[in-house]
Amino acid sequence: MSHLEFDVIWRTWPYVLGGLQYTVQLTVVATAGGILFGTLLALLRLSSNSVLASFAAGYVNFMRAVPLLLVIFWFYFLMPVIAQWVTGAERPPSIGAQHSAYITFVLFEAAFFCEIMRAGIQSIPRGQPQAAMALGMSYGQVMRFVVLPQALRNMLPVLLTQTIILFQDVSLVSLLNVTDFVGAASKIAQRDSRIVEMYLFVAVVYFLMCTGLSRLVRWLQARVAIPR
Repeated sequence: MSHLEFDVIWRTWPYVLGGLQYTVQLTVVATAGGILFGTLLALLRLSSNSVLASFAAGYVNFMRAVPLLLVIFWFYFLMPVIAQWVTGAERPPSIGAQHSAYITFVLFEAAFFCEIMRAGIQSIPRGQPQAAMALGMSYGQVMRFVVLPQALRNMLPVLLTQTIILFQDVSLVSLLNVTDFVGAASKIAQRDSRIVEMYLFVAVVYFLMCTGLSRLVRWLQARVAIPR
């Protein structure tokens, strides 16, 4: 331990902080986009239209069965080729690693948020939407004003738990040479030959942030869920 130099963290803190900010930003964007797209998928899965329900089920089952790392590589390397084939361009368009990360995480996380929202929607007693429709509300109004607000409230702890998992998974974008929190620490560790110090620091930060969020989830479980 006497050979460890933890002052490398403070010397490079602005660069590491930039990587942490990107990790948090990607997590927030992927969570918001995943919940919106996932809610749409959940409504499609619960639709009486068998074609729409089958499409949503196929998308969700496929995404949940494929490793996230593989999806990241697929989108980053194959999507430019597919876009070139569709548009007939001379060269594959440049999507970029950061844009690929945003799009990939939204599409991937939507499959998991879909199942969470579907469970939340199905947890609402059927009598409530039936009563609302008997009062003259349309299906869209019932979902918007009656079902989804309660479903979101019931599923909020589970949504936060999935967000914690997403926050940890964001570290995979460092394989695309994106300067996220892990990527920034890795570059400094290799440049200054301080691998132990930087990776230990990253582990401590992840532990503190995820532990704090986990305690928030437990607090919400006791106070947010609608009593039965």
